[in-house]
Amino acid sequence: MQLTDFWIQIWGYYIVHGRHDLPWRQPSADGTFDPYAIMVSEIMLQQTQVQRVIPKFEAFMKQFPSISSLAAAPLAEVLTAWSGLGYNRRAKFLWQAAQYVAGPLQGVFPRQLTELIKLPGVGVNTAGAIMAYAFDQPAVFLETNIRTVYIHHFFSSQDLVSDEALLPIVQDTLQVVEDQEAADFTPRTWYWALMDYGTFLKQTAGNASRRSKAYTKQSAFNGSRRQVRGAVLRRLQAAPHSQADLAKHITDERLPSVLQDLLTEKMISYMQGHYHLGDIMVQS
Repeated sequence: MQLTDFWIQIWGYYIVHGRHDLPWRQPSADGTFDPYAIMVSEIMLQQTQVQRVIPKFEAFMKQFPSISSLAAAPLAEVLTAWSGLGYNRRAKFLWQAAQYVAGPLQGVFPRQLTELIKLPGVGVNTAGAIMAYAFDQPAVFLETNIRTVYIHHFFSSQDLVSDEALLPIVQDTLQVVEDQEAADFTPRTWYWALMDYGTFLKQTAGNASRRSKAYTKQSAFNGSRRQVRGAVLRRLQAAPHSQADLAKHITDERLPSVLQDLLTEKMISYMQGHYHLGDIMVQS
C-alpha cells in the first residue's frame, strides 16, 4: 500500500469518525496540552478500555489538578482515587513520577524522550505518546491500536510481526505527515487518527495486533492473584485491617503471600497488628 493512500484512508476516517471529544484531547485555555494530564491519561489507558478510563480520568484530574497536587498527596489517597481501574501499581508509578517532577526536576516537566523514560512507569512507548500528544513532536512509538493499523495494512498475511519491522514504516508515515499542508494535521492529530482507526479495525476486521511478536494475552482476572491484590486494597481503603480480619472476607490461600508482596512494593504498610493502605511512614 502506498503511504499517501494509507494517509488518506486514516485521515479521512478521523475527520468523519474521530473521537474528538475525549477529555485528554482538549487543550488548555491557552491552546497547549498539559503534559501532566497526558501522562495521567496514557498510564490509565494502559490495559484499560477508553470508556472505563473517561470518568476515572475526569475525577482524578479534578482531585489532583496539577502534578504538584498529586506529588503532595498521600499514596493511600491516590490508590483510593485509582480504585476501579485495576493494575494498581500504575497509580503508584504515576504518584512517584509526579514526585520526581515536583522534586528533583523542580516542577519542570521533561520535554525530551531520554528524560521522560526516567519517570517511573513511563517506558519508551509512553514517553513517545507524551512527546506526540503533549508537545506535538514526531516521536515514533507503538501501542496495540497502532500495531493493529500497521499490521492490517502492511503485513496482512504475516504472523509474529516484530516492532522492528513496524517502526520504520511508522517513521515513514510521519514524514508524510510533515509533507501535508493541512493546518490541523500534525503528529498529535495523526496519532489520534491512528488510535481511532485502530479501534475501528478491531471492531470490524479483528485485532491484527495479535499477530505481533509483542502481543501477550491478558490473563483472566477471576481467580487470579490480581483479584486478590485488588480485594486487599479495596478493604484497606475503608480502614486498617488485621490479617485475620482480611481473611474473613478474602478466603484465598494466597492472601499471606499477597500481603507480603504488597508490603515489599510499599503499596501497604503494617503497624500495631494492622495493615494500612499506602506507606504510612512516608505519609506521616
